[in-house]
Amino acid sequence: DFGRSSELAFVVEPSDDIAVQEQPLILYCQVEGIQPITITWRKNGVMIVDSENAFMLANGSLYVSRFQRVRGDGSSDEGEYDCMAQNHYGLVVSRKAKIQAATMSDFDIHPQNAVVEEGGVARFQCQIHGLPEPVILWHKNSMPVNTDNERYTLLPKGVLQITGLRAEDSGIFHCVATNIANVKFSREARLTVSGSHSSVYKDPMILVGPENLTLTVHQTAVLECIATGNPRPIVSWSRLDGRPIGVEGIQVLGTGNLMISDLTVQHSGIYVCAANKPGTRVRRTAQGSLVVQAPAEFVQHPQSISRPVGTTAIFTCVAQGEPPPQITWLRNGQILETSDHIKLKNNNSTLSIYGINQADEAIYQCLAENSAGSTQASARLTVLWADGLPSPPQGVRAETVSATTIQVSWEKPLQNTKEIIGYVLHIRKAADPVEMEYQEAVSKSTFQQLVTDLEPSTSYSFYIKAYTSRGASKASEVTVVSTLGEVPAMPSLFIKVINSTTVQATWEPSIKLGQHEGFKLYYRKVHLSQYTGPVLLASNVTAYNITHLDASVVYEVKLLAYNQHGDGNSTVRFVSLRETVERTVLNPPCDCMKDEQNNKTSTTGIIIGIHIGVTCIIFCILFLMFGYRGRLLMCKNVQEQLSTPQIPRSQRSATGLVLNGASRRDRDDRDLNGKQLDMNELERLFPASPSQEQQEKGITSAHSLSAPHDETQISTLPLDEFSIIEEQPDPLPKSPHGSSAAAPAPDHGPANEG
Repeated sequence: DFGRSSELAFVVEPSDDIAVQEQPLILYCQVEGIQPITITWRKNGVMIVDSENAFMLANGSLYVSRFQRVRGDGSSDEGEYDCMAQNHYGLVVSRKAKIQAATMSDFDIHPQNAVVEEGGVARFQCQIHGLPEPVILWHKNSMPVNTDNERYTLLPKGVLQITGLRAEDSGIFHCVATNIANVKFSREARLTVSGSHSSVYKDPMILVGPENLTLTVHQTAVLECIATGNPRPIVSWSRLDGRPIGVEGIQVLGTGNLMISDLTVQHSGIYVCAANKPGTRVRRTAQGSLVVQAPAEFVQHPQSISRPVGTTAIFTCVAQGEPPPQITWLRNGQILETSDHIKLKNNNSTLSIYGINQADEAIYQCLAENSAGSTQASARLTVLWADGLPSPPQGVRAETVSATTIQVSWEKPLQNTKEIIGYVLHIRKAADPVEMEYQEAVSKSTFQQLVTDLEPSTSYSFYIKAYTSRGASKASEVTVVSTLGEVPAMPSLFIKVINSTTVQATWEPSIKLGQHEGFKLYYRKVHLSQYTGPVLLASNVTAYNITHLDASVVYEVKLLAYNQHGDGNSTVRFVSLRETVERTVLNPPCDCMKDEQNNKTSTTGIIIGIHIGVTCIIFCILFLMFGYRGRLLMCKNVQEQLSTPQIPRSQRSATGLVLNGASRRDRDDRDLNGKQLDMNELERLFPASPSQEQQEKGITSAHSLSAPHDETQISTLPLDEFSIIEEQPDPLPKSPHGSSAAAPAPDHGPANEG
């Protein structure tokens, strides 16, 4: 490890500056580190030779006696300057300092005459360019404007605003621009304040809105916004993205100009100026963008390191800025060229040096640069080399064993072999970058290593290092050898029967097949020894139809992949077409058109059947719900027939009595069974009789006993007054006509009460 004082580094670097014509200029450069240190200067990348006009001082600074923007020979002292420092360990280069000549142009904009009514707003503007930026002051009637007057606002860019105009504001105005290069005066302009303050309403209007600005951090931004109207509008500011503007470093100049001091990158955005009519939502807006740039600065500096020969050195350099800086690496002051063992990653933030040797010992610099500025940082790589280390291993040979295996052998070093504790074999695909290298450790008594799990038909590079407790030897010579080619793997084969004479062989493409040129397909009858084929198929083919087969025998199908190294192992499948033939006999081919028509007819029939079934279910539910009321209505119909002459009682069956509600128990049974009477059964049980006299005294209504049958009366009899009673078991009298009475039935007939 080396102390800070031993590192070659800059204490003071040259900075950007603006030089005055014909005046001297000094650029400072101070370095620390182990002496002797040599300092030199460059301008625009070209070495500066001491001359009468420019020479280096004893402290390393550069002195320009008479700075000139343009010399007689056409050259200029303007440009980018840097200093270089070198000692025994390396060379470093400072940041670039941009030197410009102080200038001032003529006025681009002069103030203009203005006539404004009392109470209004007046605005004068001067615009001039120069280096450094000119300071602009205003004069009224040849006297400096009183900046203590709150109605007078002077903006840094050369704008004068006067609000709430009065008669005494009238006068002659001009501006004065000053910088280190010159002093200039603008033309004069007259301001006339006319009339008295008007009370006529005027909509708010923005006379001048904010300009688009691009500034650097820590500078000050002034966003102008001047509005008129009657009543005088209220000016407010906001950001277009909705973020708060904040309060720190924020100030309002005059009646509505926004000033932001000590700018940061977070201040970048689009700012909106709004002029609002007091007490209403009437408003006018204008907007302008503010871009804040930040010069490059380091978040992480590269660190000096010491590494043994043959190892890897890594430097990390992380910078930030706005816009994001570009990173460049130098080696001893020269642009670093990448190679197989020098790599840049992560947008040049990481420098990796693989297999370092003594030639890599140097000072490495990271330069970060953007449009706002540049910076640099350096670090030194020290390559450690111990005396007495083994010499490189000798006679490295590599022999191919198979498509995935190579055997590497070597001989022990010629010098300093006593302290060897082992060897390290470095392995890499010849086409891969150095960082893809990997290692395998080998004991000190072993002089060969079988390297496995390699890829077929691939070139590999090998070298050996001998290790001791104090470090490693230099690398041996590199040997390159290729693995053998490999035949493709077995493909996946599937057989599909198309018809009684055709099968389809299909297979899946897979990276597991490896490199292959195509496929070979064979097939034969199993009882034969001779194959048909090979059928050669391209590598992108995945299916093949085998036709004109015999349906009565079993076939063997074989598929293999091949390449320039030979044929791979085959996949075999057996297939029989007999089952297909039998299925065809049992299930003859269909008439597709006829089946389609039948399907349509069947579908129509199914739909109609579903509708009929649903209708039947609905009717059944209705019959169950209104079954009881239906039976009472049937009894009323029976009553109508009983009120007319009926057949003799002896001809009535027991069934008829039961149907007329002979007993409550039977009626309940009937309800539970859900049986319904149809009209044919009623006609059979109660046939109409031609006799007009009443034959039955046990079954009658109260109305029929006292008067002839009145159909209207019966039809209006309420159902809830209808009741059924049992008939007394007394023997029935004989008929007046002499006919004998019917024998009593086990279930007595009902009698109806009115």
